[in-house]
Amino acid sequence: MRRREFLGVLGGAASAWPIAAASQIAPPRIGVLSAGAEGSPESKASLAEITEGLRDVGLIEGREYVLESRFAAGAYGRFPALATELARNSARVLLANTIAAARAAQGLLPPIPVVMAGINDPVGNGLIGSLARPGGHTTGLATLAQDLSPKMLEYQQMVVPEAKVLGVIYNPANPSNPRILENFRTRASAMGMTVHSVPLSLPEEIDATFASLVATKPEVIHLLQDAANLDLGDRISAFAKDQRIPLFSTFPPIVGFGSLLAYGPPRKKFLVRAGYYVKRILGGADPADLPVEQPTQIELWLNMRTAKTLGLTISTALLATADQVIE
Repeated sequence: MRRREFLGVLGGAASAWPIAAASQIAPPRIGVLSAGAEGSPESKASLAEITEGLRDVGLIEGREYVLESRFAAGAYGRFPALATELARNSARVLLANTIAAARAAQGLLPPIPVVMAGINDPVGNGLIGSLARPGGHTTGLATLAQDLSPKMLEYQQMVVPEAKVLGVIYNPANPSNPRILENFRTRASAMGMTVHSVPLSLPEEIDATFASLVATKPEVIHLLQDAANLDLGDRISAFAKDQRIPLFSTFPPIVGFGSLLAYGPPRKKFLVRAGYYVKRILGGADPADLPVEQPTQIELWLNMRTAKTLGLTISTALLATADQVIE
């Protein structure tokens, strides 16, 4: 072989090496710390919406990233171990959907960027310094759930004006829930209502929670915003319907399970929007410099089938303001 031909062959092979090497680089791993149970309807929907959001910003699973999930199934004490496991598997970014998950992710050393996928009051709960400059290698989206109590009580009075005894399901393991509960109780008391709060932290406690609710004889039930308990939304809705008690929530999709009314931010948009933050971070952005977003839209969902079953009349004015009505 002539020298010139040999160099041509060698040069062609060398030019192919970067391409071959690039094809062997594993795509970055994105970790998800979920409060719910693996395989539950809410967990499946959340993962699908995260994937949708990543696809919307041009990231295709298996090519630009690999998604790896861990599920606490309501056992918030498991999050530190789950976060450590994802870190050992070389996760480049961690998505968290509740306060305990975000705190566990923030505690990793060396630090891994954290994206909050819709968390209650992250400033008040000490996860970030401010919405504009979050700091702490953390960014993402906040829910505004802590500010919705007045409107929820207003809607309750519009739909069930005679109700004076309220049952409230809350998760004591979620640091935001006791504060939201106290605010709710204060406002309800000022309106002449009595609040009986019933804890629910783990799926196996749900029957005891239902028994406690029945004992308080509530005329209305409110479900406070918590990622693990929202995972049980189908069972809680079914219980409320069986007991013929109107169920209110700040989680709109629960209306699809039979809840009467929900008023809150569109959770799907949190999970889809998380893709924007992931792409920015994978591109080299410092999460501490990416402002945390709050919802610009709060949706009202109504289930007219449930209203009919309960013998309740929904005013034309309220129906006209609803974003979604299940007939």
